[in-house]
Amino acid sequence: MPEPTQTDRATSRVHQTMAAAARGRVRPAPPVETLALDGIAKRYGETVALAGASLTFTPGIHTILGENGSGKSTMLKILSGVVDPSEGRLLLGGREFTAGSPREMRDRGLSTVFQEVLIAPHRSVADNVFLGTDGFLRRTLARAEAWEAARALLGLLARFPIDPDALAGTLPLASQQIVVIARALARLPSILLLDEATAALDYADRDRVFEVVEDYARHGALVIFISHRMEEVKRLSDRVTVLRSGRLVETLARGEVTSRRLLDLMAPEARLHVA
Repeated sequence: MPEPTQTDRATSRVHQTMAAAARGRVRPAPPVETLALDGIAKRYGETVALAGASLTFTPGIHTILGENGSGKSTMLKILSGVVDPSEGRLLLGGREFTAGSPREMRDRGLSTVFQEVLIAPHRSVADNVFLGTDGFLRRTLARAEAWEAARALLGLLARFPIDPDALAGTLPLASQQIVVIARALARLPSILLLDEATAALDYADRDRVFEVVEDYARHGALVIFISHRMEEVKRLSDRVTVLRSGRLVETLARGEVTSRRLLDLMAPEARLHVA
């Protein structure tokens, strides 16, 4: 299959929605063909959270799977610029770089949604969707454009309307998480990291979010997904990498993914409990 062109990327539902609502004033991040870890390790004193991980991500949905303590969240924190690796290299498009900070990674075209719902509760939903896109006070979009872009983007993700004027802190937890997901997509990132991002959602809203994410990846984005739900992993993943005790065990292509195989790699002692 040929690599998606810049025009292909701009035809995702998210890109089309943002282009129409914001009149083209939100520019997509430059395309990224590869994001790689080369011998990445993270130690906290004597504790090894991640050991010698080498892995290359390409456009599509790449799931990181593992039990608690396997190192998957540590990997995402390193990729997001939240923590620095103890050793090893990060490469973007084949070129070594230092993550530095979450802001630096956002500037490189990366958006992250963590399991924890991170909102400004006393600001409006629209403000939360565009929080940090161009500084806290200075805005890329006029207020009316930001309001319409937030409304349209939330309409893609949520079954029921979410009022852009509502205070974010007054929303149910699931709606707050949809606002956070909308914030990540509003940046039109080339790399999207989802760390158990749909855990607070019911099945119907989760399905809508997955449809949007699948479409976004299909049009050239690089999506890194963490989930503990087997049905999500099997539905979404183009590739699955399993971590165990801080070490990379194996990477499987979509056609190799089964519940038995994944559990065998994650926790070999549990294999007998899977039909």
